[in-house]
Amino acid sequence: MGARFQTQRACHWSILQLMLMSCYFSGYTAFQPEFAEPIKNMSIPIGRDATFHCVVHHLGGYRVGWVKADTKAIQAIHDHVITHNPRISVSHNDHTTWNLHIKSVQEEDRGQYMCQINTDPMKSQVGSLDVSVPPDFTEETSGDLLVPEGGTVKLTCRAKGHPVPYVQWRREDGKDIIIREPAGTKTKVTSYQGETLQLWKISRTEMGAYMCIASNGVPPTVSKRVMVNVHFHPVISVPNQLVGAPLGTDVTLECHVEAFPKSINYWVRDTGEMVISSSKYDVQSDSRSPFEVKMSVAIKNLQQDDAGSYRCIAKNSLGEVESSIRLYEIPGPTKTTYTIPMDEEDYNDQLGSAERDQEDDILNNIQDKDKPSGLSTQESLGKMNSLERSNHVADSGAVCQRAHVRLFLVAWAWWIKQQM
Repeated sequence: MGARFQTQRACHWSILQLMLMSCYFSGYTAFQPEFAEPIKNMSIPIGRDATFHCVVHHLGGYRVGWVKADTKAIQAIHDHVITHNPRISVSHNDHTTWNLHIKSVQEEDRGQYMCQINTDPMKSQVGSLDVSVPPDFTEETSGDLLVPEGGTVKLTCRAKGHPVPYVQWRREDGKDIIIREPAGTKTKVTSYQGETLQLWKISRTEMGAYMCIASNGVPPTVSKRVMVNVHFHPVISVPNQLVGAPLGTDVTLECHVEAFPKSINYWVRDTGEMVISSSKYDVQSDSRSPFEVKMSVAIKNLQQDDAGSYRCIAKNSLGEVESSIRLYEIPGPTKTTYTIPMDEEDYNDQLGSAERDQEDDILNNIQDKDKPSGLSTQESLGKMNSLERSNHVADSGAVCQRAHVRLFLVAWAWWIKQQM
């Protein structure tokens, strides 16, 4: 097959030489043709169109040909396309500018193209075509990985393209990449350059998505997301292992769980009863990261039988762990209710016989000891009662005022008795 191709190429070259020479003898003029300007080199993205321009002065009866220099394959002679490539065409403008068109360039079109004039000796000049290819990943690029905590993971990212792509690694969450050397040194970097990223003694905090980014100046830049999962058995931490609250209040218990794969989390009382959301309990689970969860239970309207031990339990395929929180009652504020009588009748109805007898004794004793003062306490109290009855109103402010006066008199009578 190779020998046949070489033979065909040699034949094409010979035909070109004969055609150009025949044109030379038939088209000789007084002025020799010459190139007016060099052919410009081009760099074209794959899939775009490319055109070489060959400007010739004083062409006369000579002919222009196009040859792919690296393979010596004839592309066209004057107005005729020789190659069988359907993407090749030629055009010219007033026998001065001769154009070679390559439609939708491909990587195999990359190389040098020669514009020739059939003079003796032959005149020629060369232009170069570079076909740029945007980056793309090969099948050797790593997929998602699962590694035990403390192990080593190797991430590989292979990219092809022209020019050769530049490859770097970044974390999707923007956190630093931790580079540990076997000697024990540790370095934090925002990005890592190179096709292979190796993470030694990986920890759970390094879990997440790693982005491989490849670029070579040819749009578009491409990226691939590689998920690194670090698996470990559950761990529970409890902010408060002893929690107290007054009766009748709401109280919340919390446990913080770390586990991967994600654990099954639940609450159990010391009685063996599983705690689930209800009118009494509000059970919540708040995910903080791929491996962190805050589990909580809110106990509403705390009662004495709610006190005791509550266990938070976390379980995954690698193990099970639990921790307990002790809930106890603490004394709350004491509420005292004062009842103010609305009138004299209600006041007397609320006093028992023993209380009325005690009040009479106090008033009698004060009367006996306080005769020199001219007006007895009982007389004063009677006058006060008469005044109250004559000025009785339904307003609650007046009722409160009379009650305060009565309380004052009783307290004053008791103090006088104590001083005797």
